[in-house]
Amino acid sequence: MADAAPKSPSTTPVGVDITRASIARVYDAALNGTNNYEIDREVLRQVATVAPEVADLAWANRNFLIRACRFLATQGQVTQYLDCGSGLPTAENTHQVVQRLQPDARVLYVDNDPVVLAHGRALLEENPQTRFLEADIFDARQVLHSDLARTFLDWDQPIALIQNGTLHHYLGQDYAEVMAAYIDALPPGSFVVVAHFLDPQTTAHSEIARRMEERFTHSPMGSGVFRTREEIRRLFGDTELVEPGLVLCEDWWPDGPRYTPLNQVQECIAGGIGRKG
Repeated sequence: MADAAPKSPSTTPVGVDITRASIARVYDAALNGTNNYEIDREVLRQVATVAPEVADLAWANRNFLIRACRFLATQGQVTQYLDCGSGLPTAENTHQVVQRLQPDARVLYVDNDPVVLAHGRALLEENPQTRFLEADIFDARQVLHSDLARTFLDWDQPIALIQNGTLHHYLGQDYAEVMAAYIDALPPGSFVVVAHFLDPQTTAHSEIARRMEERFTHSPMGSGVFRTREEIRRLFGDTELVEPGLVLCEDWWPDGPRYTPLNQVQECIAGGIGRKG
């Protein structure tokens, strides 16, 4: 029996334009979520014409985030998180992972997508250790100088800054400066988590990376840059990378041995964690 066609939400939050694709909703569609519309699914269909496994970008990103959060809450003993571009609520969000390990951990999510804000606030309204800030994640000053960020987080103690699957949607040449402003504000002992679309610069995978980039940037979403390892490394500033460094998301402390080779899409997203001395 064939699977039923994906359905859009029965109601649309105020301020949502369903004629334009949303980064958060495209991500949600790739994770088989239900908070997306036909225009968002069209983005994935367009990229799938050159990379049928396109949804694996989202899954590699999500699974890396979960493993990174487990590391930060246990080995890093981090109890404060600034999660930029949190996306739509789904299973194993940052607060769910870290608060299971550090019950007193505080998580501040930052986003300005109306769907994310509507669903996020409903999800978190009963969690006193978690807040949502409506702001532009690419404007560090707006985020860092907000009353909520200044009062909810203790800026004298380490903070984990998370930009997971976000900065490849920033098209400016000053992309590294966006992160530099955040890193400068972090207290010593803080961590920086980044996952980003990768151009591996190999004969086998650079072509597919650039073809996906072309489809993403010319789709209704309009963004999705695949940067080189050297370009992505700049996002960590002068922080010291935690072993194994900046690697494929699937290679950052995987949960077990790999029996199945990575596909072409999984070779095109990298992640890492830096620690500020």
